[in-house]
Amino acid sequence: MSDRSPAPGVIFLGGLGRSGTTLLERLLGESPGVTPLGEVVHLWARGVLSGEPCGCGAVFTECAFWRAVGARAFGGWTAELAERVLCLRQRVDRTRRIPSLGHTDLPEYVAAYRRVYAAAAAVGGARLVIDSSKHASLAGCLAAGGVAVRVVHVVRDPRAVAHSWRRNVERPEDGRPMTRWGPVRTSLHWTAQNLALGLLGRRGVPVVRVRYEDLLADPRATLGALAAELGLDPAFSHVRGTTAELGRAHTVSGNPMRFTVGRVELSRDDTWHTALPRSHRRLVTTLTLPLMSRYGYPMAPTEEAA
Repeated sequence: MSDRSPAPGVIFLGGLGRSGTTLLERLLGESPGVTPLGEVVHLWARGVLSGEPCGCGAVFTECAFWRAVGARAFGGWTAELAERVLCLRQRVDRTRRIPSLGHTDLPEYVAAYRRVYAAAAAVGGARLVIDSSKHASLAGCLAAGGVAVRVVHVVRDPRAVAHSWRRNVERPEDGRPMTRWGPVRTSLHWTAQNLALGLLGRRGVPVVRVRYEDLLADPRATLGALAAELGLDPAFSHVRGTTAELGRAHTVSGNPMRFTVGRVELSRDDTWHTALPRSHRRLVTTLTLPLMSRYGYPMAPTEEAA
């Protein structure tokens, strides 16, 4: 069953995890005519198959929004559908394929996402949807498959990202610890994802870059610049100074802050300056230096006392 709704525009937030994509999605998602969806790449496994909670707090299979989306797009969610999309993902959606996306299964894979986006926009009464799946490979698949996608490339200082990945954080969905990475793995993934997102821009995909640090330093100015690029309402009345009022959102997966409702203080987390061991800071700096310098991050903070 195909969805006949007009195809909405898709804002795709890309970058390595712990770079601020969930926060940015929540802020942009309050704009009129926009429906934030969370990390749609994980909808199939975490939502359909595992029944993890939606950002609204309801279990995915019991969330009225997602039930309506599934019914409109596919006639309902099924394990067979989810398993098929996950199988296609293994074949098609790989970072190494970005230079030449042309797999024979690409149309079927992209069609599943297109149906989700169209149905979600129709159910949410939106003209734009936000997918914060992060992965450059999925953004590349969508663009190659003809989806009207605009990519927001979210960058954060790799040392701050490394510090975040080494923390002990519980998943609010089930209390289990979130994945932890060491400095080498974080550095390699940070470099790979950022290079891949840059490559998409050179392939003609519309890409605009925003730094996490700039977003937190001046939220209204940064959001206003993005609004001009993405065709959003520039008012952002829910943001006042360094605070924002967030409503409930139907985000299918993502950082724990997707469950946050109410007033949020928009403040930078710079604890890595002292909490990240000096040896880790130096290692991350060495491994990421070319891109780190390109994005305007200074080496000096690595010399601060641990």
